[in-house]
Amino acid sequence: MDLSEADVERLYAYPDTDRPWVRTNFVTTLDGAAHAGDGRSGTLGGSIDTRVFGVLRSLADVVVVGAGTAHTEDYGPGEVPIAVVSRSLDVPERLVVPGQVVITTADAPADRLEDLRRTVDVIAVGHGRVDWDGVLAELDDRGWRHVLCEGGPSLHGELIGLDLVDEICLTVAPVLSSGDAPRIAHGGEAVDRPMTLGHSLAVDDVLLTRWVRDRA
Repeated sequence: MDLSEADVERLYAYPDTDRPWVRTNFVTTLDGAAHAGDGRSGTLGGSIDTRVFGVLRSLADVVVVGAGTAHTEDYGPGEVPIAVVSRSLDVPERLVVPGQVVITTADAPADRLEDLRRTVDVIAVGHGRVDWDGVLAELDDRGWRHVLCEGGPSLHGELIGLDLVDEICLTVAPVLSSGDAPRIAHGGEAVDRPMTLGHSLAVDDVLLTRWVRDRA
């Protein structure tokens, strides 16, 4: 199947909501690995996944990512603000530039917090762990309702555990990898969050799926 940019934008359009809508985006192998043998996820899905990745970013108001993933995938600034999540404030230097965001706790290291605030927008809510309801309220205050989370698995698992994931865009790569790569989400406790299939399309053996949280 050949998809135009307009087709991809239509398939992944955000719904109209009166609150921030949390979308996550991941690629996985057939046997559930969250990254390829080189330790990176960006090499798995091929050109169609790269296209979808770009469109999803263009539709978002803010991209949320864990600091570990930002380091591993060598994140840098783009057209959409990148919000790096880090309780220790280990933020990649490439993202410590105006227009970017750091999400952390109110009890994060005070000196580093003050230093970051001189350059980037900081959202610091919660003690010991990030208060995600508070984060989403602050994103809403900024008019950022199209939220895109790109991982990693620990952050994804935390959001799933809190039942804050409204949809997941999952690309399944035609690869078997074995090894000890993590799943796309992991956390301290297992939960069941029913999802409804939004679409499923095969493009050159790569399967593009979108799943929406069933809150009925």
